[in-house]
Amino acid sequence: MALQRRRHQYHSRVRLLIPAISSISASLLLIFLLFSFFAPSPHHHNYPLHLMNGRDDDVNRVTEFQVPNNGGVYDRELWRSKNSKFYHGCSEPSHNFPSAGVVTRPNRYLIIVTSGGLNQQRTGITDAVVAARILNATLVIPTLDTKSYWKDSSNFSEIFNPNWFISQLAKDVRIIKQLPLKSGQPWIPYRMRVPRKCSDKCYVTRVLPNLLKKHAVQLTKFDYRLANKLEKDLQKLRCRTNYHALKFTDQILEMGQKLVQRMRARSRHYIALHLRFEPDMLAFSGCYYGGGEKERIELGKIRKRWKTLHNNNPDRGRRQGRCPLTPEEVGLMLRALGYGRDVHIYVASGEVYGGEETLAPLKALFPNFHSKDTIAPDSELAPFAAFSSRMAALDFIVCDESDVFVTNNNGNMAKILAGRRRYFGHKPTIRPNAKKLYKLFLSRNNMTWGEFASGIRKRQRGFMGEPKEVRPGRGEFHENPSTCICEDSEALAKLQTGMQTLGKENDPKREDVDISVDAQGIDDELEWSEPDFEEDAVNLQGNLSLNGTTSDYDSFSTDEPELDEMLSD
Repeated sequence: MALQRRRHQYHSRVRLLIPAISSISASLLLIFLLFSFFAPSPHHHNYPLHLMNGRDDDVNRVTEFQVPNNGGVYDRELWRSKNSKFYHGCSEPSHNFPSAGVVTRPNRYLIIVTSGGLNQQRTGITDAVVAARILNATLVIPTLDTKSYWKDSSNFSEIFNPNWFISQLAKDVRIIKQLPLKSGQPWIPYRMRVPRKCSDKCYVTRVLPNLLKKHAVQLTKFDYRLANKLEKDLQKLRCRTNYHALKFTDQILEMGQKLVQRMRARSRHYIALHLRFEPDMLAFSGCYYGGGEKERIELGKIRKRWKTLHNNNPDRGRRQGRCPLTPEEVGLMLRALGYGRDVHIYVASGEVYGGEETLAPLKALFPNFHSKDTIAPDSELAPFAAFSSRMAALDFIVCDESDVFVTNNNGNMAKILAGRRRYFGHKPTIRPNAKKLYKLFLSRNNMTWGEFASGIRKRQRGFMGEPKEVRPGRGEFHENPSTCICEDSEALAKLQTGMQTLGKENDPKREDVDISVDAQGIDDELEWSEPDFEEDAVNLQGNLSLNGTTSDYDSFSTDEPELDEMLSD
């Protein structure tokens, strides 16, 4: 009996414990489930799903390409060129360069007619001054092209200050505003054209005999009609003309400075971007940007306007660096180079292909996005709006004054500004190394942002506007005016000596002191080589390079005048 009572008590206690154990177990299970729900997975980092891509060579690794808002901290100056303080523009003539009063011969008048847009005309005017000096002739104020693709009726005095131009060059070349009368009648000059890249000897043999016989010679379509390499004093005359004598009118300068001041009011520093992503430019390049059949049809129709352009391989063009970067790619490049979301960008551009949809990724990266149309009311731009060259002059001023200038092509504006910025203190000028960036952009979703950014910085070495990036004499003189860049060798030597005394642990990399084309590798050096062009010795389709410098499209002559003019700026 006692045994049965003990068994009953035991089973009663067990029955009482079961609910308690169940409750505790349920509570523990609930806690575990809640913890599992809220705890992040080992691979989760709050990145958008479409940016998470696994590598083909490691299926267990997940890479995340997320563009940061800030630019990061890198071992380079963002807003000035390293060692720029050791270099300065110098264009004074030597003691062996006689004054204009000594060398100018009577009854020798040179008239030139420029070609193309504002910046191509600027190169023509600069070279016309040197041509007049070679011929010991009086130069008549140049006539600007008013019938070109750009459809601008402006004359010289409506864009540049003629009195300043004449006075600044008075010691070098005699310049007059118009051709004098001949026996009381208008003088009809002898018209001719010289080959492209015509040397000083070429002018003496081809032009001088006609000048001696006719006394007044007009050179037509005057663009790139003077050799790139000349003797030192003539090169310095080019610099005096381009950087000191060619001054915009007071009206253009005043409006341009207003735009600069408004950019400065928004931010201490700003980037100016020459985008060149217009439909005409893309059609000419023959490149494909992923817009499907619609893009192929639209750009194909434009391309058919030019009979000299044949079908080409878009992928090959991209690999060869012949395609402009997309606005998004430009933005990614800038972020990788250290420029954060808060940076202000001024965009100098015509109609962008695809409009706001194309610009949206760039604006998402850099929302502080401006143009002359957004920082100036229509009433202020009205005096300039009907004249493409005057509007281009406003963009020129804002780009020239910018802390960093970024070009997406290698047209005349890009080259003129690159040379000017080298001359006036080596202000940073970024030119995308499109040939080397191509694969990086193509595979960016298969790498981390850090890997991508490191790749951009590596490939952009030698394309940032640093002193000695380019060997003297390489490229167009207007882009690389090496004869007119002087070095403070004593101060630079002191710096290098001081660095050496710090020891190897603090010794800077070679590129911190002297970044030259030698450091870019043989492929990039080839891009700087420059043949001498004759007028008809052109292979436009095979040699074109939008971001290189060998085959600069504006140095070519085609049988399509509209094409030449469209590509000129």
